Amino acid sequence: MKPLKYLTAYPEHIQQRVITLIAEQQLGTLLAQRYPHRHSIQTDKMLYDYTLSIKNEYLKNAPAISKVIFDSKIKDIQHALGTHTQISRIQGNKLKAKHEIRIASLFKNTPPEFLKMITTHELAHLKIKEHNKAFYQLCQHIEPQYMQLEFDLRLYLTHLEHQASLADPIDA
Repeated sequence: MKPLKYLTAYPEHIQQRVITLIAEQQLGTLLAQRYPHRHSIQTDKMLYDYTLSIKNEYLKNAPAISKVIFDSKIKDIQHALGTHTQISRIQGNKLKAKHEIRIASLFKNTPPEFLKMITTHELAHLKIKEHNKAFYQLCQHIEPQYMQLEFDLRLYLTHLEHQASLADPIDA
């Protein structure tokens, strides 16, 4: 069996429970019961509007976002699920900064909760660059279930890596 690369930071008893669920082919069923629906956000424009609505509700004073897109190369190149980049340019004698958020294309076919979790994560980087206590507190302010959703997303990624097939309920 492949190692559980998305769950290495979790205690051994949790990893063992996940291994049991994989062996019994129950991980996909569990996730499908918890998250039965898929979101309808399929275009970059829809993703931008969705992200902007969350930003405007929770991060009014954060810098403007110039671009939000689904990116099919993220997982392969950066080994990430989303990225936030700040591009600084000199225009005349002014320094202009543009903020871009890229979300892995994997999130086009996930439950809406997972899309909100990754969007929340990338939006939090507008205010706090490092993954520290303040960063995760901001994530939880935007999405109170952030920590559970992050864990469940890790379970989902583990499911995709270990036993995803067209017959599994989570892929329907």
